[in-house]
Amino acid sequence: MTSFNDIIAAAERIKPFIHRTPVLGSTQINQITAATIFFKCENFQKVGAFKMRGASNAIAMLNNHQLDKGVATHSSGNFAQALALAAKLRGIPAYIVMPENSSQVKFNAVRSYNGNIIPCKPNLQARESTLNEIVQKTGATFLHPYNNHNVIAGQGTATLELLSEINNLDMIIAPLGGGGLLSGTLIAAKGFNDKIIVYGAEPIAADDGFRSFKAGKIIPSVNPNTIADGLLTSLGDLTFPIIQKYCDDILTVDENSIISAMKLIWERMKIIIEPSSAVPLAAVMENPDLFKDKTIGIIISGGNVDLQKLPF
Repeated sequence: MTSFNDIIAAAERIKPFIHRTPVLGSTQINQITAATIFFKCENFQKVGAFKMRGASNAIAMLNNHQLDKGVATHSSGNFAQALALAAKLRGIPAYIVMPENSSQVKFNAVRSYNGNIIPCKPNLQARESTLNEIVQKTGATFLHPYNNHNVIAGQGTATLELLSEINNLDMIIAPLGGGGLLSGTLIAAKGFNDKIIVYGAEPIAADDGFRSFKAGKIIPSVNPNTIADGLLTSLGDLTFPIIQKYCDDILTVDENSIISAMKLIWERMKIIIEPSSAVPLAAVMENPDLFKDKTIGIIISGGNVDLQKLPF
């Protein structure tokens, strides 16, 4: 299992390749929620999302032979962009298998980072089989978007930075999709101070993490339908045990709350966040008694949003 020391080491390792993102607050949001909230703004990270941390750390852990052959993954989201840029910064090739129905904006972003895009049919079987062909053909190392110890350690560095600035937090909330960010958040927070309460936040329309947590076994995500498109993936066999061991609870929120929280941050904080990033604030807004008078850290996971398809 990824350790606190792994995250400390990752923080030093990736320093030259990432931004140290700001921690922001809003007096108005504090008044609305009756809590004191500090937002770790990974929407200001390179490629606009926390994924750059995990991708950078995973590449940094490869040996010279692996670096020569490059890296590969399958992703239609932020990890595709993150791995492409992280590889570019190290001068190595990146092969990105992307569903053919991915948005043009995402294709363009990966290409701009010199990623080699291999399109595939939009289903998991096609993604995995195409990836296997690429790995066999190129010898590239497959880096999973979240189910990888070095990726998890990299994602945990966001919370390490947050706690180095704000060390009196009662609680931290991170959005939950495949579990890479929440796993890293848990290890970093509990390693820093095991009294900090850590929640995962998830759309009720994609609540496989909540159901898995309560059942004690992974329940795969089936046809999730939520505006928080970064939280559609199922938990991994590396992320789930960490969540089981350390997570205090997983909170689910409805779509209207996600949209309201997203709009509130746009309006009051003047920053662009994607719907997935709004899920933790939505959890605070839906559970006022749980969070009243608490000092809370929220991980804003990213800011990659299609401005032609805003929900408000």
